[in-house]
Amino acid sequence: MSDSSTSRRRVVVLGSTGSIGTQGLDVISRHPELFEVAGLAAGGSHIRLLAEQAVRFRVPVVAVAAGGAAPSLREALDALGGTRIRIEAGHDAVTSLAGSDADVVLNGITGSIGLAPSIAALQAGSQLALANKESVVAGGHLLFDAQVREAQINPVDSEHSAIWQSLRAGTHEEVSRLVVTASGGPFRGMTRRQLRDVTPEQALNHPTWRMGPVVTVNSSTLMNKGLEVIEASRLFGIPPERIVVTVHPQSIVHSMVEFRDGATICQASPPDMRLPIALGLSAPERLGNVAAACDWSTAASWTFEPLDDEAFPAVSLARQCLAASQKHTAVLNAANEQAVHAFLGHRLSYLGIVDTVKAVIDEMDAGLRSAPLFESVEEMERIEDEARHRADDLIDRAE
Repeated sequence: MSDSSTSRRRVVVLGSTGSIGTQGLDVISRHPELFEVAGLAAGGSHIRLLAEQAVRFRVPVVAVAAGGAAPSLREALDALGGTRIRIEAGHDAVTSLAGSDADVVLNGITGSIGLAPSIAALQAGSQLALANKESVVAGGHLLFDAQVREAQINPVDSEHSAIWQSLRAGTHEEVSRLVVTASGGPFRGMTRRQLRDVTPEQALNHPTWRMGPVVTVNSSTLMNKGLEVIEASRLFGIPPERIVVTVHPQSIVHSMVEFRDGATICQASPPDMRLPIALGLSAPERLGNVAAACDWSTAASWTFEPLDDEAFPAVSLARQCLAASQKHTAVLNAANEQAVHAFLGHRLSYLGIVDTVKAVIDEMDAGLRSAPLFESVEEMERIEDEARHRADDLIDRAE
């Protein structure tokens, strides 16, 4: 990095005890000459790990979203020698830390609660390394309007990072289509009839990635791919009809950009989230010692298959919401989260997940179309709450 001789990038990590956060800190630990950790934030369910991270990286402040976890965190920090580390508690504290003028904020929070911290980071002028897809899906223009300069968001999701990297090969005007790849999840090739009796245990057995339970179920229903189509359209300014989803079981090609002359540029690497995280932290330059490259000395096959919209209708539903309004996509996200939790709790069938989401959208459709843009984060939260309540009512009636 060009400025490494004079200063290190100050990084705030949100969701530090989760998958993105822990891998981000692993990347940072390999390049102490380039980065310093200015603060950590987490929900509060992994107090010991959070304290260990704070002491290891010598952070001045830790924000814990669950206010009741602060005393346990204080005790854990003191036991590890972190008596000088300041603790801030509550969701507002997480947002405040995100807006504390770091060079880079890595947002690995799960859920739409990550939107307010994303906005705070942008308004403070920080570069936002964004893994919180809900900031884009649910927040819409609220997120993009918070930017104080161009190119302030570095995508960290593997698919969007791949597109971001591939776009370097041409101008926006030269782009024909974006091609988003999907592993297909554990049920690739199954018919809708065969999916009727899927259990939570089966849905959580992803063949490639190790993720949290909600994201893993979303991967199996392909709702994650629907959310990624929404995110890609908004991040890169490409209409949904020019975004294709293809099933690529090997998960080596992470997405592609097709240009108007017929050339297709892809980003390929073994599945390892440290690669897009590292680029999100260091862009526009690349770091060394991040992840393994493809092994070209052994035979390998990469296959691509069309998406089965009948068995996996989530992508089509997401496209419809994207075309309708920003409020529709927020409802899609919130109702899906509620339906997935019900499925994991054995209160809803597997096929009932997307069916419930569609029913909620249909119920709320007219009201959403009457005023399609959010006026504030608070309005987004109210509409998401309504979507969750409606989903719960539908699930309760189905039991």
